[in-house]
Amino acid sequence: MYAQLDQTRLFFDVDGPEWVPDGEQMRKRPVVFLLHGGPGGDHGSFKKTVGKLRDVAQLIYVDHRGSGRSDPVDIESCTLDNNIEDVERLRLHLGLESISLLGSSYGGMVAQGYAIRYPDALDRLVLCATAPSFRFLAEARKKVEQEGSEEQKLVCQWLWDGTFESLAQLKRYYRAMAPWYSVSFQKEKFEQSWGRGIRNFQQTNLGFSSFLREFDFTDELDQVRCPTLVLAGEKDWICSAGQSGEIAQRIRNVELQVFSDAAHSIAEDRPEDFLGVVRQFFRPADGECR
Repeated sequence: MYAQLDQTRLFFDVDGPEWVPDGEQMRKRPVVFLLHGGPGGDHGSFKKTVGKLRDVAQLIYVDHRGSGRSDPVDIESCTLDNNIEDVERLRLHLGLESISLLGSSYGGMVAQGYAIRYPDALDRLVLCATAPSFRFLAEARKKVEQEGSEEQKLVCQWLWDGTFESLAQLKRYYRAMAPWYSVSFQKEKFEQSWGRGIRNFQQTNLGFSSFLREFDFTDELDQVRCPTLVLAGEKDWICSAGQSGEIAQRIRNVELQVFSDAAHSIAEDRPEDFLGVVRQFFRPADGECR
């Protein structure tokens, strides 16, 4: 499905009902926007594991502007600020009084910005394997310099500089770094997931050469009002568990869960544990009507 939002047409997909039978009544469930990583990724990575959350919420998969199945746009418009505003435009387009967000990696950065800017429109917030500021970059670069192979150092330099020249180069980066993104990495699974995805290396270049070097939500996170769940992988190389800890220290109503034996791809590395924690977060307490 598509939503025409000002000058961009955004793709979204809906899984599960908002209202469900509950005895003699109908019960309203959370409406959760799922915000993917990148910049330049798509929503497809959510569907295999995160999609199982349809049993506790209505899921709205969103492709950021110019990403995935959303219409092509001027790459220069694919900024963090516009991604935040697109979430609000989509909420209004769908006529939703309020929403919840689950943002992973870069999507978690978009989700933080939305929670700060539109606190009254947000019910619940899940931040998965993400960071509150540009400072994550220096930490990740140091790890690659100290522990990376020559191939990993080469492909990560393309990332840091924002100089990918083709999808083939982007795939070479992800192939080299895949064992660091997921402790359960398997070559066959990587090839399958790559074939299912739609990626935009120009957006990756824009993000890592500009706004990801500058954004900083650290001192504004105390403005987040809704209950928040922060998830981190103990072995995450690019958005370390320490980055999640920094987020959790700044938000008042927060729960932090660090998964051992998990890296950046928490839902892939620890699927049952991930689903259990998030399901519990979205389930209403006894007598609560959401």
